[in-house]
Amino acid sequence: MRKKRNGLFKSIFIKYISAFMLINLICLGLLSVIITSLIRAYGSENQARLLGNAASSVETYVAEGYSRSLREKSSDLQNSSVKDPHKAVTKNDLGFSVNSVYPFASYLENNYRQIKEVSDLLSDSIGKLFIFITDDSGEIILSAGGEYTFLEKEAVFNRDGYYTISDDIMKSVASGASSYTGDLDGLLRKTNIVSSVPVKDSFGNNYGAVFVCTTDTGVDSLLDAMQKTIILSCFWIMLASLIVTYFISERLVSPLRDMSSAAKAFSNGNFDVRVEVDGNDEVAELAEAINEMASNLSELEDMRRSFLANVSHDLRTPMTTISGFIDSILDGAIPPDKYNHYLSVIGAEIKRLSRLVVTLLDITKIEAGERKFTPVSFDIAEMARLIVISFEKKIEEKQLEVEFKFENDRMFVLADVDAIHQVLYNICDNGIKFSRENGRFILRIEELNGTTTVSVYNEGVGIPLEDQKYIFDRFYKSDKSRGLDKTGVGLGMYISRTIIEAHGQKIWVNSVPEDYCKFSFTLPTSYED
Repeated sequence: MRKKRNGLFKSIFIKYISAFMLINLICLGLLSVIITSLIRAYGSENQARLLGNAASSVETYVAEGYSRSLREKSSDLQNSSVKDPHKAVTKNDLGFSVNSVYPFASYLENNYRQIKEVSDLLSDSIGKLFIFITDDSGEIILSAGGEYTFLEKEAVFNRDGYYTISDDIMKSVASGASSYTGDLDGLLRKTNIVSSVPVKDSFGNNYGAVFVCTTDTGVDSLLDAMQKTIILSCFWIMLASLIVTYFISERLVSPLRDMSSAAKAFSNGNFDVRVEVDGNDEVAELAEAINEMASNLSELEDMRRSFLANVSHDLRTPMTTISGFIDSILDGAIPPDKYNHYLSVIGAEIKRLSRLVVTLLDITKIEAGERKFTPVSFDIAEMARLIVISFEKKIEEKQLEVEFKFENDRMFVLADVDAIHQVLYNICDNGIKFSRENGRFILRIEELNGTTTVSVYNEGVGIPLEDQKYIFDRFYKSDKSRGLDKTGVGLGMYISRTIIEAHGQKIWVNSVPEDYCKFSFTLPTSYED
């Protein structure tokens, strides 16, 4: 049953262009996502490295400044300290006491302007940075860059009004420099790339931390340009696909239209139409196949008509003969003493009709696959002798010289006995029928490498060269004038070929017109006797 096609997509061109467009969009979309992800990853990694360097620079600047201040305070403390002259003051004691007197937060507050100027300069040189420095408790003492742009109004403040970094983050920073993407537990308005560096002295004491943040990966402008380029490329690719698809589909559809017209002509019985073959691709092969099919259908139609004509003739002639003789007997036109003669003619015609009907039934069973073959081991040489003996009368009428050329007196094959008898009988019948007077008739059987070849040779009219390729087709008769073959309907060789091929073997013919004809077929050799 023919499936109803959707109206929108019934055109091959629409199907092709839709497929091309969809594939292009998917490919460009995937390419855009992959490239964007790679660029963003690279930008984030590069920006994190840049922020890390900036944070380290600020930390170095602050740490060195604080160390100088500590040394100055330490010197003042050492000069003013009254201690036991016999007891040395250690660096740890000195550093601890100085840090207690001059905390890191105090240093940041006292040097706020100087440190902020340096941080602002660094932020401006890199661009869109927010830099802030905390003490060891997480309080933001100093900030530079876009403070009000980056910080949330609802961020956590301590009692003195300072923004405060959570203890968990401070503990993580104290363990070493790090970079990550986040909002510092809600402190920042948006997700940022954050690099942090702890501020420590040479003794490993942690005084605070430096944070550098930014929302700019440094590739936003590049991504915008890339997206515009992809959109423009997509447009040109779509346009090119539209043009290419049009020519491809037109080249494909044009011969298909011709094939469709040819098929409609074939359905109306006109087998003279041919499809123009252009190129050597699959469409051209299909066109050649359609042309070959048309030729075969035309030949089959000719053979069908010939078959109908032959069957009609073979049915009408004996029926007319039988009806005429019976009517003559009933009307008394034939004397009683001639009854036996005419009844024998009637009997021969009835047998002729019977053979025709049996042949038609046989071909029907073969085509329906109902005829089964049972291979057994039997003597093909003995079968050949008996078949030739059954044609003794016809052989004597033509004075044929019969020769048997068997390798052994007994030669066994594995095949269906009745089917092979039918094949060999039919070939011998044709060989004797088309032999010339006093000609040679040779039956040869030979065995080689497990295969037995049976050949029937006769000297006579042979088969025309143009007919030899059709000789095994059904309904085909090379003797169209019925000068020699008055009873055949063109099914004998077709049945023979079908039987032999059903045994997995082959059958062929060699003939020279007006000289000889030789039919040969193979059978599997049997080594059981």
